Amino acid sequence: MSKVYGVILAGGVGTRMGNVEKPKQFMELGGKPIIVHTIEKFIMNTEFNGILVLTPKQWIKHTEDLIRKYASMDARVTVIEGGTTRNETIMNAIAYIEKLGDLDEDTIIVTHDSVRPFLTHRIIDENIRYAKEYGACDTVIPATDTIVESKNHQLISNIPDRSMMYQGQTPQSFKAKHLKDIYESLTNEEKEILTDACKILVIKGEHVHLVEGEESNIKITYPYDLRVAEALLGGC
Repeated sequence: MSKVYGVILAGGVGTRMGNVEKPKQFMELGGKPIIVHTIEKFIMNTEFNGILVLTPKQWIKHTEDLIRKYASMDARVTVIEGGTTRNETIMNAIAYIEKLGDLDEDTIIVTHDSVRPFLTHRIIDENIRYAKEYGACDTVIPATDTIVESKNHQLISNIPDRSMMYQGQTPQSFKAKHLKDIYESLTNEEKEILTDACKILVIKGEHVHLVEGEESNIKITYPYDLRVAEALLGGC
């Protein structure tokens, strides 16, 4: 039976949120921190053998305290230190799983932004199922706006066919050992162009299956997003 780990990425410092004294994942939404809402969605899914929350070192104890206060610190939840980049943070999670002796060809990780608290149980379930079946998957929604490309940031270079464009969300889920092996095979130049974990596989010609996301699965990045999230929470 393959092991399944939730990997919640909470390494951001929230500079785009404005002048706030703590990272955006610790800001309150509906009376409790955003990150707690996200962790609770993972705790409610019984398929997870473990749930890893990765934060900057100086925020580990604060995160543990919040989980104890609001979510009764499920025994499956462990808070560990993240890396300097998103992908290094994911590799830290895989290294932790390997130390536990749980990393093999079938181990699944479901990686998710800590500031996307509205993911649904369907999205989690499909990520687990598709990662087991296809090896890798990415949660997306169809692009609703026309995408304009500009190589010099002044003039339009291309306007892609919107019917083939999608907006990436999370979770992104993988067979963890294969992701690690591919990442370690990349050159430094290839690592520099990575924008997310799926690109690790895409630039090597690997297949990544699509999972249908939700419009409500928003990422809380700006103050406006927090107001939208409060409205969404009020409508739940």
